[in-house]
Amino acid sequence: MSIVMTGGGTGGHLAIIRAVKEELKGKKIIYIGSTSGQDKSWFEHDNDFEKKYFLQTRGVVNQGIFGKIKSLWMLACTVVSSYQIIKKENVKVVFCVGGFSAAPASIASVLARVPLVIHEQNAVIGSLNRRLMKYAKVFISSYVEDSPIKSYPIKKEFFENARLRKSVKTILFLGGSQGSLSINNIALSLAPWLKNESIKIIHQAGEKNIDNVKKRYEEIGIEADVFGFANNMPQIMSQADIAVARSGASTLWELSANNLPTVFVPYPYAAGDHQFFNAKFLVDQNLAFIFREKKVDIEEIKNIIKDSKDLEAKSKSLKKVIDKNGSKQIANLLLKLSKQS
Repeated sequence: MSIVMTGGGTGGHLAIIRAVKEELKGKKIIYIGSTSGQDKSWFEHDNDFEKKYFLQTRGVVNQGIFGKIKSLWMLACTVVSSYQIIKKENVKVVFCVGGFSAAPASIASVLARVPLVIHEQNAVIGSLNRRLMKYAKVFISSYVEDSPIKSYPIKKEFFENARLRKSVKTILFLGGSQGSLSINNIALSLAPWLKNESIKIIHQAGEKNIDNVKKRYEEIGIEADVFGFANNMPQIMSQADIAVARSGASTLWELSANNLPTVFVPYPYAAGDHQFFNAKFLVDQNLAFIFREKKVDIEEIKNIIKDSKDLEAKSKSLKKVIDKNGSKQIANLLLKLSKQS
């Protein structure tokens, strides 16, 4: 009896699998992903999985007619391979987090009549999850009112390092490991004022941008802690009193779990504009701030940073929007279904 976890391509999807699998240690769990994207770099050497299968898949969208035909052929072949894996490994439930990597195993689970559990990370449902949700035994989303599990599954360290913010002594700029030109420009525009206010700067500039961003800080005579990728993000977040960040789902909920008030600048080209709607979910509850990339108001961000009463209120309220047991709740659901089927 085993559980298959599938999906990925990007870190946002894979972070869900990483969080949930930590609650399934000692159980027979299998990963089915893709040779493309970030799947292998995340899980190829992960011993929590009894077996790992990386299949040749790629996305269908944003390709020409011949590219789509090739992608669909690859999908058909990998669905057959996934079906064979599900049968051979006596799989009792498949957990899908979306992304092109998830398609083969998810479709195969439907064909094999194995319960499919879908977790949707974003406020706008992804194309694969949207097509599969009617076949799912359970559909989970933090943004859907009737979802059986509302709490987003993230690592416990983000909760363990949470604290109440009352004033801004340190600011964190988060552009992701790939970096964000927009977030970088906001940070550098604010830097002289932040220095005058004695506010320390921590800046995730992106692996490719570290040298350039460090040089620009040096040119304006400002010290900043600049980095690209980091494995200790819970500890980094805990140092900050406010953040300026993109609003990918995992980042948004990690910041919430850390009780860190955030100014969100959504990536404007995300599919379905989902980053905007992710952030809007918190903004509508008066838990965060949001600016469209082309309408960032530096002076307004300064006012936000200076408003310690609002900062404290948001930090306190963020404690109530996410439960630390999200990962465990999903893991328990998967175990329950695996015993029933």
